[in-house]
Amino acid sequence: MNQPEPASVLDELPGDLMMWILIVSELLVFGAGLAAFMGMRIADPAGFAESQDHLNRAAAGANTVVLVTSGFLAALALRMREAGQCARARAMLVLAAMLGAVFLWIKALEYRADLAAGLTIDSNGFFTFYYLLTGFHAAHVVAGIAILLLVAWRDAPRNIEVGAAFWHMVDLVWVMLFPVIYLLR
Repeated sequence: MNQPEPASVLDELPGDLMMWILIVSELLVFGAGLAAFMGMRIADPAGFAESQDHLNRAAAGANTVVLVTSGFLAALALRMREAGQCARARAMLVLAAMLGAVFLWIKALEYRADLAAGLTIDSNGFFTFYYLLTGFHAAHVVAGIAILLLVAWRDAPRNIEVGAAFWHMVDLVWVMLFPVIYLLR
């Protein structure tokens, strides 16, 4: 007589195991980048503080609100889809993706102002990490927008779980980057 396999913790994860492997690996990469950034900050606290004063904290704060709101809409989409409100779920996913585009637009304006002020990736260690970390995050925002739009098109609950999990990782990374890069002294 075959006995059923005991339930695994992995069976309880929303979405797909491979997406969780991707999410954890991306969090490790960003964590390593932030650790290196912090190491450089310890070596040159005055230089980092002075460089940080050139950043637009208001734009970064607005971007935080934009991404957190977008993450809320992605989570809301799953609830709506599970309640049978397919059209509303798709609309929430498209709105979440649109807010991702707003994030990129604000970030592009910030980059443009930084570059116009002569602050490039070669300016100093702070700006090297600033552009690498925020640029790598922006690439994830682009990927997340594509995932959200694909999920809106193929809006099965499992697809929404997977897409929302990736988007929440993008949110989480920004919530870590924002205080470390823009606020921490």
